[in-house]
Amino acid sequence: MKYLVTGAAGFIGSAVVEKLVATGHEIVGIDNINDYYDTALKYARLKRIGHKNFRLVELDIADRESIRQLFESESFDRVIHLAAQAGVRYSIENPHAYADSNLVGYLNILEGCRNTKVQHLVYASSSSIYGLNNKTPFATSDSVDHPVSLYAATKKSNELMAHSYSHLYDIPTTGLRFFTVYGSWGRPDMAPFIFTRKILDGETIDINNNGDMWRDFTHIDDVVEGVVRIADVIPNRDESWTAESGTPATSSAPYAVYNIGHGSPINLMGFVKAIEDELGIEAKKNFRDMQPGDVYQTYADVEDLFEATGYKPKVGVKEGVAEFIRWYRDFYNK
Repeated sequence: MKYLVTGAAGFIGSAVVEKLVATGHEIVGIDNINDYYDTALKYARLKRIGHKNFRLVELDIADRESIRQLFESESFDRVIHLAAQAGVRYSIENPHAYADSNLVGYLNILEGCRNTKVQHLVYASSSSIYGLNNKTPFATSDSVDHPVSLYAATKKSNELMAHSYSHLYDIPTTGLRFFTVYGSWGRPDMAPFIFTRKILDGETIDINNNGDMWRDFTHIDDVVEGVVRIADVIPNRDESWTAESGTPATSSAPYAVYNIGHGSPINLMGFVKAIEDELGIEAKKNFRDMQPGDVYQTYADVEDLFEATGYKPKVGVKEGVAEFIRWYRDFYNK
């Protein structure tokens, strides 16, 4: 297969590319290598791939004409769309960046898929779209109409936009709601990275909601396995489906949505303890209130993903934290 992977220099994107090229696929990656976080880490991820079946095109998905030309010249079989402006808190500070990338850029990808008859579009959604939901575990059959950040709202919009294109143009689309992904080559703006760096440097870490938070931490290896497997599960039309009786995660159109999480959330303090134990250092802690855009708990129901792919996450928190810290110490000479 010939794949387009957007966000190819990103945390999840680079890992997906690495998995796909290892199994013999041809990959074109695109990334604008923006400075939302350290670009040296992004280039290091790309260097790690270093495979003859992979090439990077450096461009912004919000560049409509360049995206159109790329799709027309390459004839992709499948698209895995992972490029986005990430981060809940940054969406409060710089909302327009999210409109440019997550709405305009996403529309450009949909248009590219429509005009070149792509076999399957797999795209990144987020667990953040569950917003104010209290029922756990979060299931794709749940309503997700009350996001608490603009980032989450853009991801909800992506699912709605995908459905309209699946309905109108018969494009098979699959959305993946990622749950707190962590592991080697991870993002510096996320808690595992921040906690590890600050503990090693003797700095104080901030503990939101006084430690009373739960997260469904999901290791990158499990996420990648889920993404690659779901790319082979192309949704079909279901003429018997109705909005009144069907789940929001399926449709009469060739459309599907899945959670990708570990399915076993742990308390934030338990995660901090796992890092402390692996480093052999007790963290200096600053307990503070819940921050804007945060949610109390994430917890993924992954049964439908297992039914579709036969895969359930395998990497536990203790093992995953140890793997991440080994990478961190090696990469940063710590």
